[in-house]
Amino acid sequence: MNATDRPTVPDPAERYDVVVVGAGNAAMCAALAAFEGGARVLVLERAPEAEAGGNSRFTAGAIRFAYDGVDDLRALMPDLTDAEVETTDFGSYPEEDFYADLGRITDYRCDPDLADTLVSRSKGTLMWMAGHGVRFAPIWGRQAFKVDGRFTFWGGLTVETVGGGEGLVESLRAALSRNRIDLWHEAAAQSLVTDESRAIRGIRVRLRSTQGSHTVEIGCGAVVLAAGGFQANAEWRTRYLGPGWDLAKVRGTRFNTGDGIAMALDIGAMPYGNWSGAHAVAWEYNAPEFGDLAVGDAFQKHSYPFGIVLNQDGERFVDEGADFRNYTYARYGREILAQPGHSAWQVFDASTDHLLRDEYRIRQVTKVTADSIEELCARMEDVHTERALATIGEFNAAVDRSVPFDPNVLDGRRTAGLAVDKTNWAMPIEDPPFAAYRVGCGLTFTFGGLRIDETGCVMDTDLAPIRGLYAAGELVGGLFYGNYPGGSGLSAGAVFGRLAGTSAAAHAVR
Repeated sequence: MNATDRPTVPDPAERYDVVVVGAGNAAMCAALAAFEGGARVLVLERAPEAEAGGNSRFTAGAIRFAYDGVDDLRALMPDLTDAEVETTDFGSYPEEDFYADLGRITDYRCDPDLADTLVSRSKGTLMWMAGHGVRFAPIWGRQAFKVDGRFTFWGGLTVETVGGGEGLVESLRAALSRNRIDLWHEAAAQSLVTDESRAIRGIRVRLRSTQGSHTVEIGCGAVVLAAGGFQANAEWRTRYLGPGWDLAKVRGTRFNTGDGIAMALDIGAMPYGNWSGAHAVAWEYNAPEFGDLAVGDAFQKHSYPFGIVLNQDGERFVDEGADFRNYTYARYGREILAQPGHSAWQVFDASTDHLLRDEYRIRQVTKVTADSIEELCARMEDVHTERALATIGEFNAAVDRSVPFDPNVLDGRRTAGLAVDKTNWAMPIEDPPFAAYRVGCGLTFTFGGLRIDETGCVMDTDLAPIRGLYAAGELVGGLFYGNYPGGSGLSAGAVFGRLAGTSAAAHAVR
């Protein structure tokens, strides 16, 4: 059977060793690992084929991992040329730095065992993915700026998947097909089937077709849940993240509604992690309710460190230069959602326009331009014009111009004496033409989920393993709290997907 085929009416007696729920990065890594473990594997994708791939398909493909230097990068990316190496400072990102970043960014609330697993297995997992046909490349345009003829990478994030999220999903699906792993679309997992001891014995699935839908029960020895968080469920968002979160836009798939989490909780799984937290970013104000595959990740607006951000009252409300973008962007969406009108404007002048990422140049953007600050402030819809004008003037006057501007480092070029100071990359807004971009909150994924042990097995409320039930990806709780280091979502999905698939196969085949 081909990877995209599905019997019209599955044989109820047909049995799989491992069933994987979801078809994104974590799920497909779990399926491949389970296959390598000798299991007969079925992957269930709730979405139709045109929308398949989960949140992974909507990402830009940045993936964080620990590496000791350029030799590790060349092993992962054999196409890297000598000339590229000579003109680039790739630096290093040792395991201790990755681990320290996870702790610092999450206020040291991350589960240390989960963090250690992610960090210590990250490089090996990417090499394993490369062995399955996933290709990687340096993130030249988004994580390195060329200064004096030399690129310098910053923020511990150096590599992306070729083709972004689309390329990643296509490569993993091709690997499933080569290994004849069954993948069913429009197959929504409904509930887990257990025996009297609560061990997994199967899964109930609703199959949709042009003739309607029907539910079947599939026998299996183990299930891997990798169906994402609950970010596409407005009711759950409001229940767990709080009032106003029903108004956030969802950056990715409309199918991540918490079903995998709910199935596990129904049989006694332990909820774990930051259930009131989420990865949320500055997102195009007029973006659609859910992600648009035609636009992909280009609705994001991540160049705010090189400008200022104003709310409707004309006030700044965050330190735009608190850290490198990939250490702050995942929490600033929450800050924007909390502002009047749940929106803000990012303001830039000509001195930093060349540093803006490509996402600022797409057609689907809410933007105003002007040749004077006064005219720009008047054109920003819903913003208090006089106060915005005063805020920009106060900001410009507070910039320490004696410190050189350098986008590749935390340059210390800051303001002094403001209610909210900017601590790096403080460039006055004074060189015309000026531009402002309206943003809202774009929700990527939720941080609350299920508790797993060191094998990826889901634990119950007595902290005992639920035999045959494993989890990976966004629905694993305990790794991220309040914030996350950019690129660690894809690496966590791959690491824990591989772990869960390996463990599920060992359990089921045994």
